[in-house]
Amino acid sequence: MLNTQEALDAVLAAARPLGQTEIVDTLAANGRVLAADVIATLDVPPMDTSAMDGYAVRRADLTGAETTLPVSQRIPAGHAPEPLAAGTAARIFTGAPVPAGADAIVMQEQCEARDDGTVVIRHTPADSEFINRQGADIRRESVVLAAGTRLRAQSLGLAASVGIAKLQVARRLRVAVFFTGDELTMPGETLRAGSIYNSNRFVLRSLLENLGCEMTDYGIVPDNLAATRAILRDAARGNDLIITSGGVSVGEEDHVKPAVEAEGRLNLWQIALKPGKPLAYGEVNRAANSTVAGDAAHFIGLPGNPVSSFVTFLLFVRPFILRLQGVQDVTPRRIAMRADFTQTKADRRNEFVRARLNANGGLEAFPNQSSAVLTSTVWGDGLIDNPPGHRIEAGQTVAFLPFSDLLY
Repeated sequence: MLNTQEALDAVLAAARPLGQTEIVDTLAANGRVLAADVIATLDVPPMDTSAMDGYAVRRADLTGAETTLPVSQRIPAGHAPEPLAAGTAARIFTGAPVPAGADAIVMQEQCEARDDGTVVIRHTPADSEFINRQGADIRRESVVLAAGTRLRAQSLGLAASVGIAKLQVARRLRVAVFFTGDELTMPGETLRAGSIYNSNRFVLRSLLENLGCEMTDYGIVPDNLAATRAILRDAARGNDLIITSGGVSVGEEDHVKPAVEAEGRLNLWQIALKPGKPLAYGEVNRAANSTVAGDAAHFIGLPGNPVSSFVTFLLFVRPFILRLQGVQDVTPRRIAMRADFTQTKADRRNEFVRARLNANGGLEAFPNQSSAVLTSTVWGDGLIDNPPGHRIEAGQTVAFLPFSDLLY
């Protein structure tokens, strides 16, 4: 079996970016991946602006601890000012353009406005005090967002701040999913003897939606080789990636592995990972009338146990999908944190322990680390990456991968 890093390297090596792009409105680009650099079309701010509500002044006009000046104009944000006349002050508001001639802003708490149209300035400001200079944030023609950036709310605000109304992004990934197991039943249906509800369908669909994928959901596929092969052939015709849950182990009723080998090839199978050992990667050949370019669709087979499926998606499928969309840095954050528990049994595999932050700034582990206990993924805040053969002692520093980084 490959170790976790070897397996991830092998999977990502096969994830060549699709290279197909589209233009979308900036307002509709949340979660998409930039396909071209965003270049600033102007300076930000585009002119000198006030950082405070107060008074624009010439410092040379301030002669002592207190200076009384006539107020020559009022400048709200969005209004063009007149040049500041010598010996006067201008009432100014946050974000408003600084009038030519002014070299400082005195905030209103350090001034006293009088009914006769004058203001008493009780502060000697430094040069440029409370003035946001033109271009202080962004310079025209600089790269503000690089190709390969996954766009978030603040990214879209940054693009909008330099006047970008449309963005070139990677097209959405087309993903087919299906779930194997005659024991699977959908919520709302009556459970038969020996059956369970298909929780993986809800988890995987939601994770794919968070990544902005276009999905084809084939639902539950019967546990037989012919049906599995037929679904694989159909899914390969119109999708970039096929994801399955279950059927990749070695049981007599596990048909996904032989079906993939019959319809394409299996390049990787079984990883020294807990939970998630039966993870598989391969390719499914496309028919001549395929609607997607390329000889084969990518295939990732996830384990059927719910926690195994969830964890392997976060560790392998998420970075694979991001890399196909053009994101280069897909390595999750590992935060050094203190373990406030002891795990005396060391596993020979790389174990990912469900854990959460406690009130003391440390981590506690869920008591039951079984791959069937989906409760632990709701209770937890993330995963501890515990190396093979390593026991965790209370007080040790461990590597923590927060769910907040992995779920979107």
